[in-house]
Amino acid sequence: MAFWSLRSPFPLCRMMAALLVIALLFAAPAHADEEIGTGTLLFQRDGVATEIPALRLGTDISVDVSGPMARFTVTQAFRNNSKHWMAGSYLYPLPDDGAVDSLKMVVGDRVIIGRIKPREEASEIYEQAKSEGKRAGLVEQYRPNMFRTHVANVGPGETVLVQIELQAPVARLGDVYSLRLPLVVGPRYFPQSMIEADVAGASRTLLRSLVAPLAAPAIADDLNPVSINIRLNPGFLTDNVRSPSHAISLEEGRGAARGIRLTDGTVPANRDFVLEWTAKGEAPQVGLFHQTVGGEDYLLATIVPPAGDPKVPVPPRELIFVIDNSGSMGGESIRAAKDSLLHALSTLRPQDSFNIIRFDDTMDMLFASAMPASARHLGTARSFTGALDANGGTEMLPALEAALRGAATDKLRQVIFLTDGAIGNEDAMLAQIADHRGDSRVFMVGIGSAPNSHLMRQMAETGRGSFTYIGDVDEVRARMGELLNRLTAPVMTDIKADVAGSDVDFSPMVLPDLYRGEPLLLFARGEAIKGKLTISGTIGGKMWSRTLDLAKAQPSNAVAKSWARRRIGEVESMRWTGALDHDSADRMVEALGMMHHLVTSRTSLVAVDETPARPAGQGLREEDLPLLLPDGWDFVTLFEGHGTSDAMADAAADAAEEMMLEQGSLNFSAPLRSGLLILLAGMFLLVSARRFGGCHVA
Repeated sequence: MAFWSLRSPFPLCRMMAALLVIALLFAAPAHADEEIGTGTLLFQRDGVATEIPALRLGTDISVDVSGPMARFTVTQAFRNNSKHWMAGSYLYPLPDDGAVDSLKMVVGDRVIIGRIKPREEASEIYEQAKSEGKRAGLVEQYRPNMFRTHVANVGPGETVLVQIELQAPVARLGDVYSLRLPLVVGPRYFPQSMIEADVAGASRTLLRSLVAPLAAPAIADDLNPVSINIRLNPGFLTDNVRSPSHAISLEEGRGAARGIRLTDGTVPANRDFVLEWTAKGEAPQVGLFHQTVGGEDYLLATIVPPAGDPKVPVPPRELIFVIDNSGSMGGESIRAAKDSLLHALSTLRPQDSFNIIRFDDTMDMLFASAMPASARHLGTARSFTGALDANGGTEMLPALEAALRGAATDKLRQVIFLTDGAIGNEDAMLAQIADHRGDSRVFMVGIGSAPNSHLMRQMAETGRGSFTYIGDVDEVRARMGELLNRLTAPVMTDIKADVAGSDVDFSPMVLPDLYRGEPLLLFARGEAIKGKLTISGTIGGKMWSRTLDLAKAQPSNAVAKSWARRRIGEVESMRWTGALDHDSADRMVEALGMMHHLVTSRTSLVAVDETPARPAGQGLREEDLPLLLPDGWDFVTLFEGHGTSDAMADAAADAAEEMMLEQGSLNFSAPLRSGLLILLAGMFLLVSARRFGGCHVA
């Protein structure tokens, strides 16, 4: 079996993968030279790029799924099509629970290995190398799901490959396993109040980092192509392998392994890629994995508790629906959100009560307080929902405050958010839930092709609820049905974990309630962890427990970094809840990042080729690569409907001041012929370095 992957063990397939990356990068339309004349190459107005950039980007993503973990290799090929020496940056998403731990930069026949450094030190190293004419790469994290790659001193006609690696857990809900690979960062809305309150300028600096130019529709077709190849080997035979987001082709492998690739070879980076599968036969209910690093033991336990008695009556509920109708929801997203809300309304019972809150940069509540789900009230709600249209900014915080303000009730109170989460003030949202959740449970429905998964996951976890995604209108009934089924009541509460006779550091530190179909994912760290792990909780009012023999844990090299990534997330949570001050949180995050070689909010990966490349006297031009608009978003609604704040537009304009670049040649055939052998040699040396240590590493 052959996989088109830069990680493939087969030499021919490695060569084909490298060819694919280059081909997807340089497959320019035949009429490109005719459409784009001389003059400026990139012009931004209100954050919109209207002409082809000088640096072209192609991305190859290879994924190895092994047991409960997935290992990602993301190779970004930056091609300089201008006659100038270039530096560039690219803003992109990664799984929010992923641990980024490796950086390699391939320049000609050299492979440069990245080093983890404290954030400021890494930035200084990169900036110095850039000013000295040395080729350099830098990977920084701005959110747990938002990263930026910087490359410096790419010569005319040259291509630099930047390869990062990360790992993330495989998601499971009921009998369905899934892998979600985000491919584009949607434009974020920053409330004006956040900027006005920013006396020291920190928020505006951050805002500039989170803003990238958006490709105008006229040039979007040829930008940022992506190839995806997956080796699926979860440890059991799979069934019902499918992607609800993209057309895929399946290849049978040895044993339980299967290969998955995109049917079209490459796709635009404009929507999340999702892969789902089930087990052939009964799915495993328990998994136990072990790793020893630096004299410490790390454990990962996955347990699916019994589903409980479905005949137990569902108590009366108070459901508060919060629907986002801001400009970023224009197009397919608002239709999916409205259909989701209408379906949820149809499931309400007379003993339930409800309310609807809609928000853009304003907010309305359907009723002054939650009302009984009578035919009259439901009719009013359907009319209200049907009249919603997408426009304006995304002021989510006032809507959340209103949703959590409900009067005390003896009903099960649940807040359901329907949104794409395209905001920049995530911390304020999470702090609000932590401080004012009360007896409410918060459930998130991520709408659209590229929702903000970090916000969705954290709001649900902080609100002791759960979250789901709805990618398009065709998924509404199935996805909302699954969520509403889980909303009836937690299946397992009061969960505890213990290893008798061992001092164990568990993560999460506070174990959550589990809803129907949700597994418990438990990490642990300690010295010489031995004996038995006991998980206990309450199911249907009765005590339940399960004991696992730690001697039977399977070896895995992914557990330690996953524990560290989870613990870093908990430290960040304690920061925005006020449980830790910022300086203490920074120190803890930096220590964990350095110890486990991870990119975090306080640590970055930097790679520098010590051989100067740019000739003395040659200037350096910088460019921020444009992003595609997420599929289904409406460009006119987003910009003409004032879907961005003035602060975002100002920051984008500021970032564009020095980015008026002359156009380079778009004829790729000659550079492709002359550079192909060098690129293939570079990739061969990269693989050789991994397997044999046989290439020159700076």
